[in-house]
Amino acid sequence: MIPDTPRGWRVEHRLAPAGTLHAAEVEAGGGRRLWVQEATGPALVLGSTQPAATVDTRAAAAAGVDVVRRRSGGGAVLVEPGGVVWVDVVVPPQDPLWDDDVGRAAQWVGEAWARALAAVGAGEGRVHRGALVATPWSRLACFGGLGPGEVTVGGRKVVGVAQRRTRAGARFQCAALLRWAPADLVALLALAPAEREAAAADLEGRAAPVTAPGEALLAAFAAALPPAP
Repeated sequence: MIPDTPRGWRVEHRLAPAGTLHAAEVEAGGGRRLWVQEATGPALVLGSTQPAATVDTRAAAAAGVDVVRRRSGGGAVLVEPGGVVWVDVVVPPQDPLWDDDVGRAAQWVGEAWARALAAVGAGEGRVHRGALVATPWSRLACFGGLGPGEVTVGGRKVVGVAQRRTRAGARFQCAALLRWAPADLVALLALAPAEREAAAADLEGRAAPVTAPGEALLAAFAAALPPAP
């Protein structure tokens, strides 16, 4: 929970299956919003253009993991209760935080996460400001690559940011890792055994969990958001 609502932001705490949370629409005229999202069960979340054939559906069903799709791009993310701090940040088109340049648009979001990480003693967060960095497995796994506005600590990604823009506003879907077990993720993908082993080994060093409690990180992120002008 967020103890104090940041000035100029409307905070909503949402508890639902991951598919329901991703399907929510941004309504026009709502101002700045912070959606604190908590999935009720594990889900493998595919990027908007990621093929369904990416998934080993039998493995997902056997593990009790829902397979859902988000409307923003990127690779798959394994969402588990207690495994990630999931926050969607929404700003309307007329807001000073809006940027028409999609490469720059998420930088202020990353900067807020970096301040939050410092506030909870989780290391020096660095915001990626360049183009998308692809790696051998980033097409399949979101935390395998690095995009604009995403945050690393010690060279490993700790906060992922996906972006969806409509006439109603920009929605930045943020995931801060509390647990990083890439073998669990790749076990749900349609890969040969040798590919799964290689993917898990490569992804292990690409990301890392935040070394702080989730509630403290969430409160610090809310406090780090830019106040309304």
